[in-house]
Amino acid sequence: MTISDAQYEYVARRVREEGLEHLVVVKNQDYRDLEGTFDKLVSIEMIEAVGWRQLDTYFATCAKLLTPEGLMVLQVITINDFSYERTKNSDDFIKRMIFPGGFLPSLEALVRSSSSVSDLRVTHLEDIGRHYAETLVRWRDNLAAHAANVTALNLGEEFARMWHMYLCYCEAAFLERHISDLQVIFTRQGRPAALSSARPAT
Repeated sequence: MTISDAQYEYVARRVREEGLEHLVVVKNQDYRDLEGTFDKLVSIEMIEAVGWRQLDTYFATCAKLLTPEGLMVLQVITINDFSYERTKNSDDFIKRMIFPGGFLPSLEALVRSSSSVSDLRVTHLEDIGRHYAETLVRWRDNLAAHAANVTALNLGEEFARMWHMYLCYCEAAFLERHISDLQVIFTRQGRPAALSSARPAT
């Protein structure tokens, strides 16, 4: 599911090209309008666009969509707990220039919201923030290696410098543990303990 027309068109085309229409349904639709129940939900770095005011709605909706024995996997870029309240309403380079309207939740805020409006509970967590710092290094190196291609887009030197700054800025934030990237498994409260403690099969 996505509310990006470009993303929807790209993914729908790829699904058609791979002949997977019988296995994959792509929807250009707000997640709050999804109906039915599912045994697994996966949300990958989408919650950052939901906003802190909508966290409760997000988790209540996900719980409603999940079967009693289902699993929800959330990949999310987080900010450290100490900085969360201060940054909710503050402005910075990322919010002004890269992701207008975006926000980073803290782990504490995620747990507090999910447990206050639903029976979703964290049963597994992996912190991959250090790996994300390496990813940003590789993105920056790749951007530099293809500088001529960037120039050919005629977006101007200011644009290229801004993205270089963005990649460096985020790399430093991950290395300093100011932000991180978490993969969190939530299960419904009634899920059998033996299933809740097991990692989902890949």
